[in-house]
Amino acid sequence: MADRAEHRRRIPAVAVLWFALAAAGLIGTMWFNVAFVLESGGADYFGAWFANAATASASTDLLVVAVAAAIFMVVEGTRLGWAKRAWVLVALSAVTAIAFTFPLFLGLRAVALANRDAEPRA
Repeated sequence: MADRAEHRRRIPAVAVLWFALAAAGLIGTMWFNVAFVLESGGADYFGAWFANAATASASTDLLVVAVAAAIFMVVEGTRLGWAKRAWVLVALSAVTAIAFTFPLFLGLRAVALANRDAEPRA
């Protein structure tokens, strides 16, 4: 029993990587969002996403990946037994950034899978 409890306290190295990426995603996106609001007063935020061909390409790329990530988070979250948490992260993506919530989800998933693998089999 002590071995199991000890293993549960460890966070897999890959989870640490995912959590670091989540922090970078949150800090990086919020930095530029705040800068945009300070520079423009927040005027036409979504219009700026498609201001020219380069931003339209990056925005389309981001939107497609965001939808794919949201679907993955809901499907995989349901498979892991925490669909409600997955939906919270999808909703949080809309007010923070998918660059934050998707790696956060992957980190939480890595921890959940490591804990599941550490449980003794009956």
